[in-house]
Amino acid sequence: MKKLAVVLFNLGGPDSPQAVKPFLLNLFRDPAILRVPFFVRPLLAWVIARGRAGPAAEIYARIGGKSPLLELTQAQGRALERALAERGIGARAFVAMRYWHPFALETAREVRSWDPDEVVLLPLYPQYSSTTTGSSLKNWREAAARAGLARPVTTLCCFFADGGYVAATASIVRGALERARAAGPAPLRVLFSAHGLPESIVLKGDPYQYQVEGTAAKIVAALGEPGLDHVVCYQSRVTPVKWLEPSTEAAIEQAANDKVAVLVVPIAFVSDHSETLVELDIEYRELAEKLGVPGYFRAPAQNSDGGFIAALADLVVTGRGRGPGLCSFSGGRVCPARHTDCPLPLS
Repeated sequence: MKKLAVVLFNLGGPDSPQAVKPFLLNLFRDPAILRVPFFVRPLLAWVIARGRAGPAAEIYARIGGKSPLLELTQAQGRALERALAERGIGARAFVAMRYWHPFALETAREVRSWDPDEVVLLPLYPQYSSTTTGSSLKNWREAAARAGLARPVTTLCCFFADGGYVAATASIVRGALERARAAGPAPLRVLFSAHGLPESIVLKGDPYQYQVEGTAAKIVAALGEPGLDHVVCYQSRVTPVKWLEPSTEAAIEQAANDKVAVLVVPIAFVSDHSETLVELDIEYRELAEKLGVPGYFRAPAQNSDGGFIAALADLVVTGRGRGPGLCSFSGGRVCPARHTDCPLPLS
């Protein structure tokens, strides 16, 4: 049986209070994140990281002093190994984080030592962005070259509208809807909340907003509720430039004005971390209560949900079947031509 290495990519997060500042420094040193001239970036990254370290440490202190993202991603990897084994595929899952351990170079060396016959790269970002998947894949290519890892590689760039992923997520949302409706008589609005991006990045061709909105539309269709009250919104703004709108805060304020309860669905996160456990579960809940929103609910992240893991396994199988190279969940390019940052060529 051929040995298959599946590399799961994620953002990463500090594993201790002492790691918060260096994690932030790594984040803002990334040219995909901080888009300023290269000679300015190191100093500006240091200034931003220093300024944000205190507030970020307070955020992580509310969830035990560190991010749970690594452990959750490792659990997804173990579940994926089992799902692939059930399909007759001998695979080992590896985790490569972008801004904290295990870094891509650490993981590439581990993969090389295991000596697989082939590699599948599986970013845990359903929607492609040059700031997330694009940055992680570039980082991996450099790390694999340094590690001397040369094997046939299949790379999945996105799965925002994949049928299995949509069905699994819709099932999670359906359960959350039932619980929210059972909790009170107020009308309910679904807020599909995604991590925001500066608007300028999207205007330059990044397909992230298009894919986020596509995911939301597919989930709403899968729920089979015509006329479902829903909004796509964006959270986690961190710089003073204009970001994608509406913000999740503004959507919550509008819900208060409309006197409707809200069910917040983390649409671009497939694992819990500070943006779900603190921003959504604590900070936005407090905002909703302050504004008088008649009910505030949050759908779970996918984490190791069985349907989601099965969808990932299917993506690995179909991706392998297309042979080495870069592909989307459907094979070729799915983004309109205006999204020039899409990594796949126009057909």
